Amino acid sequence: MKLYLSLLVLIGILCALTSQIQAETVDTTAVDRNYVLHEVVITGTRNATDIRHLPMTLSIINRSELEKRYEPSLLPTLTEQIPGLFATSRGVMGYGVSTGAAGSINVRGIGSGAQMLVLIDGHPQYMGLFGHPIADAYQTMLAERVEVLRGPASVLYGSNAMGGVINIVTRQQKKDGVRTNINVGTGSYGTVQTEATNRIRKNRFSSIVAASYNRTDGHRPDIGFEQYGGYAKLGYDINNTWNVYGDVNVTHFNASNPGSVYEPLLDNNSRITRGMASFALQNNYKYSSGALGFFYNWGRHKINDGYEMGKEPQTSLFNSKDLMMGVSWYQSAILFKGNRLTLGFDYQHFGGESWNKVIATGEKEPGINKKQDEFAGYIDVRQNFSTYLSMNVGLRMDHHSHVGTELVPQGGLAFHLPRNTELKAMVSKGFRNPTIREMYMFPPQNPDLKPERLMNYELSFTQKLLDGNLCYGANIYYINGDNTIMTTQVNGYPKNINTGFIENWGIESNIGYCINSQWKLNANYSWLHMENPVLAAPEHKLYAGFDFTQGRWGIYSGVQYVKGLYVSVGETQATEDFILWNIRGNYRLCKYVDLYAKGENLLAQQYEIMRGYPMPKATFMGGININF
Repeated sequence: MKLYLSLLVLIGILCALTSQIQAETVDTTAVDRNYVLHEVVITGTRNATDIRHLPMTLSIINRSELEKRYEPSLLPTLTEQIPGLFATSRGVMGYGVSTGAAGSINVRGIGSGAQMLVLIDGHPQYMGLFGHPIADAYQTMLAERVEVLRGPASVLYGSNAMGGVINIVTRQQKKDGVRTNINVGTGSYGTVQTEATNRIRKNRFSSIVAASYNRTDGHRPDIGFEQYGGYAKLGYDINNTWNVYGDVNVTHFNASNPGSVYEPLLDNNSRITRGMASFALQNNYKYSSGALGFFYNWGRHKINDGYEMGKEPQTSLFNSKDLMMGVSWYQSAILFKGNRLTLGFDYQHFGGESWNKVIATGEKEPGINKKQDEFAGYIDVRQNFSTYLSMNVGLRMDHHSHVGTELVPQGGLAFHLPRNTELKAMVSKGFRNPTIREMYMFPPQNPDLKPERLMNYELSFTQKLLDGNLCYGANIYYINGDNTIMTTQVNGYPKNINTGFIENWGIESNIGYCINSQWKLNANYSWLHMENPVLAAPEHKLYAGFDFTQGRWGIYSGVQYVKGLYVSVGETQATEDFILWNIRGNYRLCKYVDLYAKGENLLAQQYEIMRGYPMPKATFMGGININF
């Protein structure tokens, strides 16, 4: 009931403001003339849209920003650049899976388990049995840009998007020609990172092929990591309005976990292979655009859970294979001036099989073998009123083969004010269906679990000044949720039940200033209050940095301050505070070759992001980047 009252209030505000705008006489030509070109995004509506017309909070990290950081993984860059977002880590490189795994992604205190959704070109990416994203599969070599929607995105993307979405938009080659990039680096603790990418475009045909190899011995014994990755994408423009593409991405990694310093482990090793393939047929007419996509994700996991010193080694190893496949269709149309209507349909089939393999005999001990389906239809409507106001309303009906049907509405307003100023209001619902693991695997399982739900309310303000060289913004939000899945004791045994609730509120802000062609400054800050603290959610997160380029030289540095990061909750609640200073630089030897170096945690801070997993002190890396 609260949701529908909130939507009625938004519509009432819309009507009142529209009447006033229409009653006033304004020189709208002058307003349009002063507007700075804004970025176009696809995550908020599925189709390319000027970010000014969307009421939700979106951040964009472009390819140029990713390249400056020389990181094989996307997550460190997102943690620095996106206010309100934090991702866990445990060492120099690699996140791993199972016990002691890092790479969980948290936005506004939402993200535990499977509450944040990662997309690649709009297609969902998560483990079919456990339901969570696999952080080591999201490499920088894939991305042309990354769009992060902070807050629920369940109307367009369904379950798991209750905290928000990270959409990785894959590499592109827009101009005819051939471009090749090779990057090789080495540094502290035997760390090596390599990447090679080839992009071709000839007339209507385009292709991208990329490969990577990364490894490290790690800063602690038995925390080594090794990764192989490959990506290929082929595209063809059928004509000026239709195009087709297909791509495949495979990542294999071997990860070791020494356990926490309080409870060390031996032989806790995992061998993981993840794959993704997709195919899409897209159209783009003057008054309509859309796509039909097919995707298939799969994984193969072999895990030794290890053992504590003085105890017996494992007699069997955990194995699993999982899949997620589906179809996604949407079509948008401009029915009349200022209007855009989007209709869509999603189908997903996911699940997998788990078993234990006895080491001595090779015998297979069956675990679970489950598959589930999810069907959904949605509608999203945007209406512009003159040049001052945009209204967005959306509704999704989502049906899960085991849990049932969920209705998901959202609504928002975007006010386009003079002097390149935007004021936005948003009300949205997010939800997450229970995973197969939570319902059927391991002792806390409960097949009677229901979906988690939350409501998000937010107001945001942005402005661009000085011909777009200075941009800044801030937003406030309030999140209220219930039915969250928690493990509690029932009749003396652990059991997953829908007993938790969420009440979070906070502030996020960012500023960027391009002083001249040499100097650029940027900063972001987030404050989060949680009535019920969760892991990996800092109370305060501040980042401030600069980019300096002069001739052949480039220097990029930043300081990140984190305060009140929860590394343990419940009866053993504990937080961490730390300051990280990182610096990166490059020197262009010639047209085709750059040398680069980077140093991280230069203040040699002693800190933890996961309790019992001390992070490395100062680390260094250098390498060569070749472009031709």
